[in-house]
Amino acid sequence: MPQPAAQVLAASLTPLTADKSIAHDRFAGHVKSLLKKGCDGVLLFGTTGEANSFTVGERRAALESLLEAGVAPSKLVVGTGCCALPDTLSLTRHALELGVHRVLVLPPFYYKNVSEDGLFNTFATLIEQLDHPALRLYLYHFPKMAVVSFTPELIARLAERFPEQLAGIKDSTGNKEHTMMLNSRFPALEVFAGSEMFLLDYLRAGGAGCISATTNLTAGLAAGVRDHYQSPDGEFAQQQLSAVRAVFERYPMIGALKGLLAMQTGDSAWENLRLPLSNLDEDSVAELRHALSELNFPVQAD
Repeated sequence: MPQPAAQVLAASLTPLTADKSIAHDRFAGHVKSLLKKGCDGVLLFGTTGEANSFTVGERRAALESLLEAGVAPSKLVVGTGCCALPDTLSLTRHALELGVHRVLVLPPFYYKNVSEDGLFNTFATLIEQLDHPALRLYLYHFPKMAVVSFTPELIARLAERFPEQLAGIKDSTGNKEHTMMLNSRFPALEVFAGSEMFLLDYLRAGGAGCISATTNLTAGLAAGVRDHYQSPDGEFAQQQLSAVRAVFERYPMIGALKGLLAMQTGDSAWENLRLPLSNLDEDSVAELRHALSELNFPVQAD
């Protein structure tokens, strides 16, 4: 099965109002901006989007608002994985009913050391109860956060049982060799890297692309790697991209990204986070600004 063209997707931040509710207008504007800057699509309510700090109702309302604002459903991937399978079903069914067919699903992550059969049966139940021919399900592999993992053996079982519904994997290990292994072992699936750090090498190896947090701010650079990965220009773009990503990895990612976006846009509301997350302290903000300025990366509004 031929793979689609290389893709860069942003794992979107979720903008909040002063009372920490989702700022629907700002959310639509941000998603549209990411697409305009070169992203092929946008992931809503992944880790970067603080998904598990929002209720099912808040997440449903936000998706409805985005679509009402004119964002094309084909450009979206929605994170729908929850600890409670009925919540995952509710969010996934809602996305499908609205024409958003791509969903990214965490394993149920509270109970650890669960069996492979338990995880397989969870996803089999999800797919079978949805019973939707357009479903395109991506497994969200992020063992640093979820602890519960998708082993290659589990992925193989799901791919064999549900070849039409299982579309791919987001590998957020940050481990280049692991992502390359998954891409090689499962050629019928779209395997997305969770980081742009090795995007150039991954695209040259036939990888699908990346779904990344820092693409909220590096969409143009990442699109440059995607557009020129087969030429020497891609190497320069990757150097810039990796340098910026390395700076952000020194800090709590969501607070750093929202803080810098507030500086870039002049909109302090971007600093709003849902508890238990916190903003960077003043020293860290100053260090972040300095490090990015040294890379000639924009840090404040014009």
